[in-house]
Amino acid sequence: MVAHGKLRKLAEHIAYKLLAALDEPISVGEESALVTASVGITIIADSQRSADDYLQQGDMALSQAKASVRRAVRFFDPSMQAKLLAKVKLESELRQALEHQQWRLHYQPQVDRLGRLIGVEALLRWQHPGRGLVSPGEFIPLLESTGLINDVGEWVLEEACQQLAQWAGSPLLNRLTISVNISPLQFRENNFLQRVEQVFQRTQAPLEQLKLEVTETLFVEARDDARDKMLSLKALGVRFSLDDFGTGYSSLAYLAQLPLDQLKIDQSFVQQVLESKANAAIVESTIALAKSLNLDVIAEGVEVEAQQAWLMAHGCHAFQGYLFGRPVSVNDIEAAVLAQSYA
Repeated sequence: MVAHGKLRKLAEHIAYKLLAALDEPISVGEESALVTASVGITIIADSQRSADDYLQQGDMALSQAKASVRRAVRFFDPSMQAKLLAKVKLESELRQALEHQQWRLHYQPQVDRLGRLIGVEALLRWQHPGRGLVSPGEFIPLLESTGLINDVGEWVLEEACQQLAQWAGSPLLNRLTISVNISPLQFRENNFLQRVEQVFQRTQAPLEQLKLEVTETLFVEARDDARDKMLSLKALGVRFSLDDFGTGYSSLAYLAQLPLDQLKIDQSFVQQVLESKANAAIVESTIALAKSLNLDVIAEGVEVEAQQAWLMAHGCHAFQGYLFGRPVSVNDIEAAVLAQSYA
């Protein structure tokens, strides 16, 4: 252990000397350039492993260093390998989930000021054969980093559209809207419009009951392209809701140019309106902005009646959150509508 500790200190000392040397400006002709670096280190503890094993460990440590701050030094830790193997396994299982029909849609109620169900948000769930329902926070980022979000996102849209088509024949259900989240990665695909229009043709869904939820990050790059795609879909009857409003970086000036129908107040603001004057001011300003732009507004993450009362007093009359229901199966939604009609 003593020798291992000395090796670690020596390696760390050498790494920082290298970083310091690289900090010196490099002359390129009449210009000077600055180079920054990160360092990954592994300690050869025995001869049981191959050179490739140790190179792989060093590479994992380097990846960790790059993912942190600039000029970082990171040592290999066995937990890095465990996390990498778990990620590789999860990715492999994700690729099989669509083929094996493991995806599910749950729906969270959206209500008006009288508590009447006016729509739902479609939320993706993974019914893993061994682990049960897997948290979206665990698999959504991996869907996006692998590009699988395009195929899975198309599946979500098609399922939601099929549901709208089924509800179209029911006087009790045909007024419900379904909101579907669209990843910026999906939206930026060159064939996004083509794939979406094919879904519409296959399902024959009433598109005036469909809301696509987009986030502000969509407009950080290629704003005009995103706007053009939105306009094409608006021409078909689709509506748009700007999700997580206030948490992104898009320009308020550009907001007026977007073909939006609704602003969705992020739950991080909603849940603090009673305790934080700053959050209350943000929500109040959002409601006023929506009205000035002739947009609907809905608040998500409403958990207690006092939050709903505050929102109603400030002009918000549509809500989503645990106060009104958690995400449930379509059968539960239909049962709720039936119960509401007899209330």
